[in-house]
Amino acid sequence: MGTNDKRCAIMRATLDLVAEQGFHGSPMALVAERAEVAAGTIYRYFDNKDALIKETYLYLVERFFTAIMENYPEGDSVRSRFIHIGKVLVCYYIMEAPLEFRFIEQFHNSPYGVAHRREKFFGKKEKDIITELFNEAQAAGIVKDFPLPILFALSFGPLLDICRDHILNFIELDEPLIVRCVEACWDALKY
Repeated sequence: MGTNDKRCAIMRATLDLVAEQGFHGSPMALVAERAEVAAGTIYRYFDNKDALIKETYLYLVERFFTAIMENYPEGDSVRSRFIHIGKVLVCYYIMEAPLEFRFIEQFHNSPYGVAHRREKFFGKKEKDIITELFNEAQAAGIVKDFPLPILFALSFGPLLDICRDHILNFIELDEPLIVRCVEACWDALKY
């Protein structure tokens, strides 16, 4: 197993364990066991558990944004791009990456997520395609003039909830229902 393979195995073990048992139920010794590496090996790649969790999260976000960019309707209307992002979000997390969804959901609802969101909204203001889309929509007067955290909550909060409810078998999502849900979130934002 190469160097990068071990790092990936450690991150995969972290993803699996956190999705199954939460952050506190995923001690480094168990991560090492699941990754089939010595406990000390983890510290060659990550300074500590916090760094491992944050880097795993950033890797998962990168995977998600790669999925968004596939067939992204660049140059289309704000609405069309929003619908694309929302559809990809739901389809990606319920079909391709339900474990990643469980990890990300726990991350967002933990002190890790609070710190990350604080930095995203109030820190160095790194832009991502969604933030840029909301900024463009507000500048054009297409969506309501709310602070960015509220726009995210009104649009993606409900979509994340329906992902969770689908994974828990409370609802059965198909493409037409997913599109209707994404359109309903758009309707909550637009003027």
